[in-house]
Amino acid sequence: MKVVSFNANGIRSAAKKGFFDWAWQQDIDVLCIQETKAQESQLDDQQFHQSDYQRYFFDAHKPGYSGVAIYTRIKPDKVHKGLGFGIADTEGRYIQADFGNLSIASLYLPSGSSGDERQGVKFAFMEQYEDILRKQAQEGRQYILCGDWNIVHKEIDIKNFKGNQKSSGCLPAERAWVDMLLTKAGWVDAFRVLNHEPEQYTWWSMRTNAWDRNIGWRIDYQMVTENLRDSIKHVEVYRGQKFSDHAPLIVDYEI
Repeated sequence: MKVVSFNANGIRSAAKKGFFDWAWQQDIDVLCIQETKAQESQLDDQQFHQSDYQRYFFDAHKPGYSGVAIYTRIKPDKVHKGLGFGIADTEGRYIQADFGNLSIASLYLPSGSSGDERQGVKFAFMEQYEDILRKQAQEGRQYILCGDWNIVHKEIDIKNFKGNQKSSGCLPAERAWVDMLLTKAGWVDAFRVLNHEPEQYTWWSMRTNAWDRNIGWRIDYQMVTENLRDSIKHVEVYRGQKFSDHAPLIVDYEI
C-alpha cells in the first residue's frame, strides 16, 4: 500500500503547479492532503477529481484557511471528521478513514510561528491530542497518521538547529513532546525506520532561496503504531518538482 502525505499550502495553488498531474501517475492508494485552504464546494473542477479515487474533505469554518483531505482508491468503511475539541474541529485539522483494522488520517497540527497567542493554542492542541494518541496506540488497531506536525524531532531534522531553539517548531518542549510519542506513547516515525540520513527535509521557507539551498525542516511525518513497524518497505521525500513549500512524503507498506 502506497500512502502519500502532502501539505499543499493551498490545494488550488498546488494543482496549478502540477501536483495532481504528478499524483495520478504515482499508483497511490491513499493520499492525505493538509492545508487545502478551500471549501469542498470550490473544488468541483475536474482537476480535483480522479475516477479511481473517492475524496473526503474536512474544511475549516474560516474560508481559505487550513483544511484537510483524503483521496483513496480503496472504499473506506467509515470516515471520521475532527477530534472532538476546539480548533481541531473548527479549523479542519483532522480527518480519518477506516479500512478494516487499519485507520489512515490526515492531520494538520497548528503552527505557533505567528506569535505567542498561536503558540499557546498549539500547546493546548498538543495537550488534548496527546490523550487521543495514547488511546489510539493502545487500541490494537493499525494507525497511519499522515501530516504536517509543525515540529522537528531532532537536530538531524533541521538545517540550523542552534539558531532555531527559540523558534516555533523547534522549541525544546515541542521536540520533547514528539520524543515522548516515539519513546513512551507507542508511536513510530515511519520515515526514520528506514532512512537515518541528515538533510531529509520536507519544508523550506519561501524566503532566502531555501529550497534550492536545502535549508529546511523535517516537519511532515507518517506516524504509525508499533504493529506497523515491520510493514514499512520504502520511504521517500519527493523533490523532483516543487508543488508548495512542502514536499510529498511517500511511504510504501506491506499491508
